[in-house]
Amino acid sequence: MSLQFYFGPSGAGKSRTIYEEITRRAEENPKQNFLIIVPDQFTMETQKELVLLNGKGGILNIDVLSFGRLGHRILEEVGGQEIPVLDDTGKSLVLQKVAANLKQELPVLGSFLHRQGYIHEVKSAISEFLQYGIGTGDVEKLIAFAQKRGALAQKLKDLETLYKGFMEYIHGNFITTEEKLDVLGRSLHKSKLLPGSVAVFDGFTGFTPIQARVIGELMGLCGEVIVTLTMGAGEDPYVQDGEQRLFYLSKKTAADLSRLAENGRVGRKRDVFVLPRRTEGPETDKMSAALSRGEGRMEILQNPADNGKACALCHLENNLFRYRTRPWEGEQQAIRIFETTAPREEVHQAGLEICRLVREEGLAFRDIAIIMGDLEGYAPHVETEFAKMGIPCYIDRTRGIVLNPMIEYIKSALGLYVRDFSYETVFHYLRSGLADLSWEEVDRLENYCLQTGVKGYRSYSRLFTRKTSDMEKDEEALLEINSLRQRMMEQVEMLHGGKGTVREYVDRLYDFLVTNQVQQKLAVWQERFEASGELVRAKEYAQIYRLVMELLDQIYALLGDETISLKEFLEILEAGFGEIQVGTIPQNVDRVLVGDMERTRLKQVKVLFFLGVNDGNIPKAASKGGIISDMDREFLRESQLELAPSPRQQMYIQRFYLYLNMTKPSQRLYLTYSKVNNGGKSIRPAYLVEVVRRLYPGMAVEHPQLRSPLEQIVTRQEGVGYLAAGLREYAEGIMPKERLQDFFTIYQVYGEGEMQEVRRFLTETAFKRYRDENLPAMVARALYGVQLESSVTRLETFAACAYRHFLQYGLSLRERREFSFESVDMGNLYHETLELFAEKLAENHYTWFDFTEEFARRTVMEILEAEAASYGNTVLYASARNEYAVTRMGRILTRTVLTLQRQLRRGSFVPESFELSFQYADNLDSIHVALSKGEKMRLQGRIDRIDIASDQDSVYVKVIDYKSGNKKFDLAALYYGLQLQLVVYMNAAMEVEAKRHPGKEAVPAALLYYHIDDPSVETPVELSPEEIDEQIAKKLRMHGVVNSEPYVVGLLDGQMGDRSDVIPVERKKDGSFSARSSVLSSQELKTVSDYVSRKIAEIGREILDGRISLNPYEKGNEEACSYCAYKKVCGFEPAMPGCSKNRLEELDKEEVLRRMDAP
Repeated sequence: MSLQFYFGPSGAGKSRTIYEEITRRAEENPKQNFLIIVPDQFTMETQKELVLLNGKGGILNIDVLSFGRLGHRILEEVGGQEIPVLDDTGKSLVLQKVAANLKQELPVLGSFLHRQGYIHEVKSAISEFLQYGIGTGDVEKLIAFAQKRGALAQKLKDLETLYKGFMEYIHGNFITTEEKLDVLGRSLHKSKLLPGSVAVFDGFTGFTPIQARVIGELMGLCGEVIVTLTMGAGEDPYVQDGEQRLFYLSKKTAADLSRLAENGRVGRKRDVFVLPRRTEGPETDKMSAALSRGEGRMEILQNPADNGKACALCHLENNLFRYRTRPWEGEQQAIRIFETTAPREEVHQAGLEICRLVREEGLAFRDIAIIMGDLEGYAPHVETEFAKMGIPCYIDRTRGIVLNPMIEYIKSALGLYVRDFSYETVFHYLRSGLADLSWEEVDRLENYCLQTGVKGYRSYSRLFTRKTSDMEKDEEALLEINSLRQRMMEQVEMLHGGKGTVREYVDRLYDFLVTNQVQQKLAVWQERFEASGELVRAKEYAQIYRLVMELLDQIYALLGDETISLKEFLEILEAGFGEIQVGTIPQNVDRVLVGDMERTRLKQVKVLFFLGVNDGNIPKAASKGGIISDMDREFLRESQLELAPSPRQQMYIQRFYLYLNMTKPSQRLYLTYSKVNNGGKSIRPAYLVEVVRRLYPGMAVEHPQLRSPLEQIVTRQEGVGYLAAGLREYAEGIMPKERLQDFFTIYQVYGEGEMQEVRRFLTETAFKRYRDENLPAMVARALYGVQLESSVTRLETFAACAYRHFLQYGLSLRERREFSFESVDMGNLYHETLELFAEKLAENHYTWFDFTEEFARRTVMEILEAEAASYGNTVLYASARNEYAVTRMGRILTRTVLTLQRQLRRGSFVPESFELSFQYADNLDSIHVALSKGEKMRLQGRIDRIDIASDQDSVYVKVIDYKSGNKKFDLAALYYGLQLQLVVYMNAAMEVEAKRHPGKEAVPAALLYYHIDDPSVETPVELSPEEIDEQIAKKLRMHGVVNSEPYVVGLLDGQMGDRSDVIPVERKKDGSFSARSSVLSSQELKTVSDYVSRKIAEIGREILDGRISLNPYEKGNEEACSYCAYKKVCGFEPAMPGCSKNRLEELDKEEVLRRMDAP
C-alpha cells in the first residue's frame, strides 16, 4: 500500500509517462489489475491513447473509469442491496414534488419555486451539500453561523427544509450519485479486484471531500495509488503557497492526500517530477534546490521525447502568471494576438488562419484546436463561418432539449388541459411542428377562433355553430372548420381526465405519443437532417424519443403512486426536461476541436486558437451564484464547513485552467478578442492580453481584417459576402479608389462557372432602385371598375399613401378579425346609439331641447344594452373588462347627449337629419363625380348630423361629425387631401337643404367635429356640480371651422361672450375674432368647397389611372406609417434608393387659401 505523485508542468508528458509505465507493467503482470480514473469527459480519449501505446493493440487488465463508473464497477462486484441511483433529472423530479408539498413551510423560497429553472437551482444547492459531505445537521451549523445575516439564515432554513424533505422521500428507495461515492467508500473493502491493484488518478485539478475519502480508502486497499498533478518547473510541491499562487490547488491536493495517507498509515513511494526535455536554466536550478529540501522524497524524470515545442511557448509555460518573470528577448512568431471588430469577424479571421496553416504549412485539421471564453456566444458563428470555409469541426458541448419540437409538443398538449384550451395553448400545440394539421389548415382554424372568440374545452369538444361574415355565402366553410376541430380533439382526447396518480398521467401521455406516431415523425425529421448534412441535429432527433421515454420511466418509478394535479405533473415534466442534455460525438477524425476552456481536454495540439479573450469572458463574469450567492459564499468561508469555491477562489481556478490550455500547443498560440460584443456593445480586451504582451514586449497586436479582400477569401461560397459588400459600396459610390482593383478582380472571378448566376443576382440587388410604376389602365379598371364606388375615407387613404390604397381596396387585404372590442367598435356603437336616441326622442314626443336628464340616462342605457347584446357575437359580454366598457360607454353617451342639448340651447339651430346616408340622396350632384368620358365616381358616406337655422332669405347649414378620437380640423391637411370628409359632407348637406328649402340660399354655417368623451376636471378647489358641468362643457367644445359672418356666429352661439363654449371662436376686446378662432369667410368657404370638389376628382382619376406609388406622407410629427396595418407587408424601406416619404410642407391658412384659389 503506497501513495505516489507524478508532478510536472503542463505539457511535460506526465500522462504519457505514467501511461507508458502502466502499459509496460500490465503486460509484464497480466494478473495484476490496473485502474486509471479520469474525469468523465476524458474516458474515451484515454482508452484510445492506451490502446495505441500497447504494442498488441489492446488492453486486458487495464480499466479506464470515471468516479461514477468506478462506483458502478465495485458495487456490481460486491453486490448487496440494489438501490436505484438518482441522477440530476431524478433529483429535479423529486424536488418538484417535495417542494409542492412543503411550499407553506418555505417563507423565503416558496414564492419562487414556480419560476422556470428555480427547481434546478435548488437541486444544485442540495447536490453541492451532498458532494461536499454536508448533511442536514451540518446545514443547521451553517444556519447558526449565518445568524448575523438574517436573509442568508432564512434561505438556509428553507434549504434545510427542502433538503430534509428530499432525503426523507428517497430514504431506502434511492441514492443520489453523490451518495453513491459514499456507499462506494464503505464497500471498497469487500472488493477482490482492489487488493494488490494499481490505481492511477489522472487529469484532475482537485478532488471534492467525498472523492478524497474514496481515494483514502483505496490507499489502504490497493497496492499503489498514483496521482498526477500539474506543477510548474522549479516549484516545490511540498511547500504550501497562498491561494493566489498559480499552483496552490495542486499543492493543496497533494497535501490533503498526503495527510490522508499519513492518517491511514499508508506508505509513500518516491514522487516523480516529470520535466520536458528542454527544461534548463533557472528552472533546473530551482528543481535541484527542491530535491535537496525534499530529502529523497522526489526524483526528476526528464522526458526523453521531444515534442518539438517552440521556445517562445516554453518561455510562456515557465513565466505565465508567475510573480517573477523574464520578458522574452527578440522576435518570435509562435504567439500572436488578433484584434477584430466583432465575434463573427473574430471567428472568420481564425478560420482564414486555419485554412492558411493547412494549405501552406501542411497541418491537418486535427492538429488545431479552438477554445473560447464564451462558447455559447461564439459557437453559432463557428458553425456558420466554418461551414462556408469548408473547415470540419467538432464543438464539444451538450445541448438542452427544452426547445426541441417534441418537448414543445408534449408541454403544449398537456397545457391544453391545464389552461382549459385557451387561444394561446391551442395554437401553441398546433404550431409545435408535430400536430397533424398543415400550416394552412392551422391558419384557417386560427382565423375562425380569433373571430368568434372560441375558448375552453367545452367549446372545442362541441360542434362550432357560429358563422363568421365570410361564411354567410359558403355553407361548406363551417363544416371544414369543424372537421379541423375534430381532428385536433381526436389527437389529444386521451389526455383528458380528472385528478389522478402520476402513473395514470404517464400512461395517458404514453398513449398520446404512440397514437400520434411521434417516434415515426421524428425519424422522418432525422432522415431530412441527415440528407441535408445537418448531422448534429440528426443525432439530437435520433436520441430525443428515447430520452423522453427514459424520463417517463423515471417519473413512473419515482412518483408513480402520488396523486397530483395535471398542473403539478406538467411542472414535474418541465423540471425533468430542463435536466436532459443531448451529447454528440465527433463525426470524423480530421477535424478542428472547438470547446470551452474548462470542459475540453486538449492533447497533442500543435496550434491553439483562444477566441473571446475579452473582459467578462476572461475571467468569466461572476455568476449570480444560485440560491447561495457569491457574497454568501465569501461569508460562509469563515465557517468550518467546506463549500464549492467562492468567487475569488473560482477566479484563481479559472486562471489555472488558462495556464493548462495556453501551454498545450507545441507550435502556435493565437489570442483573439473583439472590440464589440454580439449585441454591438463596446467591450475591452481581457487582462490576459496585457499579461502576455508584458512577457513578449516586441509583440504587436495585429488587425487581420484590414488585409486586402483577396487575402481573406478562401472558398467561393465564403467570398460571396465580400462580393455583396463590394457591390453595395460600388453602387452607392462610396468605394475607396485603392480598393477598386481588388473589387473588379473578385467581380470577374465570380463571372465564371456556376457562380455566374450568384453574381447576376447580387448585382441586380445592389443596383436595385425603387421605381414608381403605375398599374396598367386595364388592370386598374379590372380591380376598381369603370364606375368607382368610393368613400371619403378611401380618398383620404389614397392621399396618405397610394400603395396602401392599392393593398386595402385593390387587393382587398385586411387584418385578421379578432373577437375583441376595439376603438373602432366603440365608435360604431356610439354612432348607432346616438342615431337610435334621436328616434326615441320622437317616439316619446321629446325634442333635443326639452328631454330630461333622467330620460337621457335611462334611454341611453336601454339602447346601449340592447345593442351590446347583439354586437359582434356578444363580444361585450365575453369578459368583465368588456362588460365594464358598456357601463363606461353609457356614462360617456349620457354626457354626450346632455352636452349636445346644452350646445343646441345656446344657439338657434335645430337638428334636421341624423345619419343621412348618401344612398338615400342619390340625386345629388356633389356625390356623382365625373372623371373622364365614360368614367365616374360615386361617393359613399353618412353624415352624422345636419342642423339648420333659417330666416326669410337663407337656410344656414351646420354639419357635425361625431368622433371617438380627438381629431382636430387642419386646413393644410385638407389641402393635401388628408381631411376631406367635413367639406364633402357640407357640400352634400348644402345640396340637400337647398332642395328641401327651394327659394332660399343655402349658406354654410359650420363644419364641426364633436369629440365623444366624458372628460375629468382637475381643480385645486372644490367645485359645485354646476361649476363642474361648466368646466366639462368647455372641454367638450366642438372643433372645426365656422363661417366668420357675425350673424352666423350668433346663430351658432347666441350666448357667447369673449369665448364660446360651443364653437371654436374667441373674440378680442375690439370685437374681432382672435387668431385662435377657426373661422373662414363665406368666400373662403366657397374656395375650400370648390377645391375639394376638384381634389376628389383628381384622386379618382389617379386611382383609375393605376397610381400605386409607395409614398407615405410625413407632415410634422404625423406619418402615414405610424398606425398603418400594412407597413409589415408593403416593403417600404427608406434606405432603398428611390424610396422616400412624401414630406408635406407646413402651410399657414393664408398660404393654403392662396394655393386653393390658384388656377
